[in-house]
Amino acid sequence: MASDLSSALFDFNGKPSAAETVPLGLQHVVAAIVGVVTPALLVANVTGLSPEDRVRLVQIALIFTAFTTLLQLFPIMRVGAALPVIMGTSFAYVPTLLAIGGQFDLPTILGAQMVGGCAAILFGLFVKQLRVLFPPVITGTVILTIGLSLYPTAVRYMAGGAPAQADGTFGGALHWTVALITLITVIVCNNFTRGITRLASILIGVAVGYAVAFPMGLVNLSAVGAASWFQVVPPLHFGITFRASACISMAVMFAVNSVQTIGDLTATAIGGMDREPTDRELSGGILCQGAGSVVGALFGALPAASYSQNVGIVTANRVINRRVFAFAAAVLLIAGFIPKFSSTLTTIPQAVIGGATISVFAMIAMTGIRMITSGGLSQRTVSVVGLSVALGVGVTSVQGSLSGFPAWVGSVFGSSSVVIAALSAIILNITLPKDKT
Repeated sequence: MASDLSSALFDFNGKPSAAETVPLGLQHVVAAIVGVVTPALLVANVTGLSPEDRVRLVQIALIFTAFTTLLQLFPIMRVGAALPVIMGTSFAYVPTLLAIGGQFDLPTILGAQMVGGCAAILFGLFVKQLRVLFPPVITGTVILTIGLSLYPTAVRYMAGGAPAQADGTFGGALHWTVALITLITVIVCNNFTRGITRLASILIGVAVGYAVAFPMGLVNLSAVGAASWFQVVPPLHFGITFRASACISMAVMFAVNSVQTIGDLTATAIGGMDREPTDRELSGGILCQGAGSVVGALFGALPAASYSQNVGIVTANRVINRRVFAFAAAVLLIAGFIPKFSSTLTTIPQAVIGGATISVFAMIAMTGIRMITSGGLSQRTVSVVGLSVALGVGVTSVQGSLSGFPAWVGSVFGSSSVVIAALSAIILNITLPKDKT
């Protein structure tokens, strides 16, 4: 593929033609769009937002994906890596977001996000000193736990989700038929196709599932008809609330996800530029993640992170020109100001979302396993990973398991398996004796 493209595409500051920029930029939009929208829909569902606010949440997700991506491409002072990456809401945050949203509300999520963003900023400022606390065994354990903790969410959606529970059809054959058709489409595209079809497997799966669900009466387009063609979401529309337990959980998640951002930035630089990223680039990338999340919380945007699926495109085609990524950001930005487009995305049935995202969650879990086993599977690694995942998944699976502790303990550790797994892995990695070489 590379031989058919101009050399400007392989230069970060090059000037490729529009004929090359547009299709390659749209490829990144296709790869990112489901990841941008789905966390917003999941949070909107768990917090019980009105149809109008669901549209606003999707709008702001699109807008701030564009904003943080442009900030990465065109840094301001120390904020931004100046590397070819797409930023957006990461599924890594979803378990914690859903736990906080289910226990409290959206304003509490946004307040915790502001604190977490500040934690990421501190991490970015001292990235060289803090990286030692997060070797692959720690990051892999956390990512594995994230994937495992998201499985019940996907299955709940495949069975119909909250709307089906409300109308008594939860777990019915209709929802499972749509979900399985969506999942099978994703599997086929992932394993039996190549190129853009494979890269866009999730999007294609959603499109097929949506088309199947429509004649079954599972799609309600009333919100689209009521939506305007242009709308700006004002700051503090959703409000901000600070609760200590939620803030602690989110700060841990931001610290852990900063390590994943380091991995994405490193993969981008090595795969697309044949070099390691500099400390300045790593610091700027994490600062962008933190600053974008703090500002985004004021408008209702969920936490920002680098997109691994788009990193995969860079390592595959080695196109690193920032005009390509800026065009992708511009498309997302324009879409974010059009409520008609955003509201259409909110009409995706929950069975379709479940069928599409369970494969994403499976890939997240397997990514964690690959990271854990990258350095071998010693007895020490087995102990760190096994105990951390057992505590994280076990404690949160048993309701009331922390009822004998003060309320704040249950709020911090009883709702998110990822927080427990992350802290357990860090402590065990520090205290257990190192492997003999």
